[in-house]
Amino acid sequence: MSMNNSLAAALSKINNAEKTAKKEVSLAVVSKTLRAVLDILKDNLYLGGYSEQPESYGVSLKLNLIGSINKCGVISPRSSYKLEDSDKLEKQYLPAKGFGLVIVSTSQGIMTLSEAKDKKIGGKLIAYCY
Repeated sequence: MSMNNSLAAALSKINNAEKTAKKEVSLAVVSKTLRAVLDILKDNLYLGGYSEQPESYGVSLKLNLIGSINKCGVISPRSSYKLEDSDKLEKQYLPAKGFGLVIVSTSQGIMTLSEAKDKKIGGKLIAYCY
């Protein structure tokens, strides 16, 4: 994992904290993309939420873990996908149909693959979680 991919580092840290049954984890590097991904995870009940903590270097996020994540990670490289490929992509990154989510970046913002499918828009693959 390269250290210039803050999303990969954050999801790896969340994964490790979940594996060791921690109740919270702090993320030092915060980006708009990371916040959007965390919001999606929270809305889909994979995270309990998060709060900002002021730091000397800016802000860090303290996440509340609820033990719902089996695995999450980035999809690298961030390749484009076509709508007709969405079922195939879910099979590739998720263990079962309707179990977990694939997060994508579209012209209308960051959302789940199923939301993008409903809106009939393509985009780039970012991350997965189940």
